[in-house]
Amino acid sequence: MDINRANKETVDPTYLWIGPNENALTGNSRVNMTNTGKLVVKDFLESLSGLYTCTLSFKTIKAETQEETTIKKRYDFMIFAYREPDYSYHMAVRFTTKSCIGRYNDLLFRVLKKILDNLISDLLCHVIEPSYKCHSVKIPDRDFVYELFIAFQVNPFAPGWKSVCNDSLDCEDATNHNILKARDRIEEFFRSQAYILYHHFNETVPAMHFVDHSFQVVRIDNCRPGFGKNEGLHSNCATCCVVCSPGTFSPDVDVTCQICVSVHTYGAKSCP
Repeated sequence: MDINRANKETVDPTYLWIGPNENALTGNSRVNMTNTGKLVVKDFLESLSGLYTCTLSFKTIKAETQEETTIKKRYDFMIFAYREPDYSYHMAVRFTTKSCIGRYNDLLFRVLKKILDNLISDLLCHVIEPSYKCHSVKIPDRDFVYELFIAFQVNPFAPGWKSVCNDSLDCEDATNHNILKARDRIEEFFRSQAYILYHHFNETVPAMHFVDHSFQVVRIDNCRPGFGKNEGLHSNCATCCVVCSPGTFSPDVDVTCQICVSVHTYGAKSCP
């Protein structure tokens, strides 16, 4: 942020920056001000969000009398901490079954979850919120069949997930890279199920098998605690997870900040 008056000379300029809560920024190890009035903030924290004011003082000098007049101008900036959203994926598949009654449906469901978790465990991703329901489905030109409608979410925060950030300068990039790889592996797994079904079983088809073309995947954006999306307030970065403003908080991995009138700081994770 450079407060130099564009295309005009400035005589004896001085700059005073005031940060959030009307604190002067001199002496702050995270803040540096250049001799041209540019404010540089490193390792920006949620608590550094808020109103920043720069007061520019300079002189005008009358050529004929050399009379000096001091002019002051104030410039206000609102600065917010933000993060790129974390990705997770909601997935759905269908499997045929002999009946909606019996223990084999639950067994297939548990085995499938275990297979998928093992498939992505090295990425420190895991399957959460798995569920299934059994329905009878009428196929055109065929009789009713029974199918398991299975849904689950693939999440990049399995126990120990923070270790992926140890060698990365950008933790969001690391976790999002892993969840993309997890998505690709699971898609390939179900593609292979369809391939095996049509190329290796010949005339004998198992009673419980993957229904081709039933795999669906939807990306879900999540914000870390203390952050949320607000397109109305931050329209210039509608997809960003921006720090929750005073009067709001976000306690978990969600996409919005909730109202809490007793919160007076930025980035609140709870409502006292």
